[in-house]
Amino acid sequence: MNRAIRVMAVVALLALAACASLGYKFETPKLSIVGVELIKGDLAQQELRVHLHVVNPNARDLPISNITYEIEVAGDKFAHGESERDFVVPASGERDFDVMVNANAAATVLKIATGGLRGGKLDYRLFGKVTLSSGLLRSLPFEQKGVIPLR
Repeated sequence: MNRAIRVMAVVALLALAACASLGYKFETPKLSIVGVELIKGDLAQQELRVHLHVVNPNARDLPISNITYEIEVAGDKFAHGESERDFVVPASGERDFDVMVNANAAATVLKIATGGLRGGKLDYRLFGKVTLSSGLLRSLPFEQKGVIPLR
């Protein structure tokens, strides 16, 4: 009988630990644009590779299944899209990844031509949501502002 109670206690502790790990609340990751590369395009439509950097402030791996985002540049809507593959950002770690976007940069180009460029850099706003592949909380909204250095 004593052995049965010990086994039940161990099972209860394991179940409690499993529930605690499922309920872990992730902090929102920090995303930033580290570069933009023109692949091809004309005045009306451009295909760009956007280099993104994500920082995981959590003490656990961040299993990302999808990132949907919108990018505004110099105050104008620039592009939107979503990541194409799953990846994991290590606990308290960082990771770079690229996304392909189709954009209409005519408004941004016009703003640059009329003096909207600030010291060789463009202001941007990146916002959207990160969808996780596991855990109870599956969607983390984010919003980051920064500057894109122009080379």
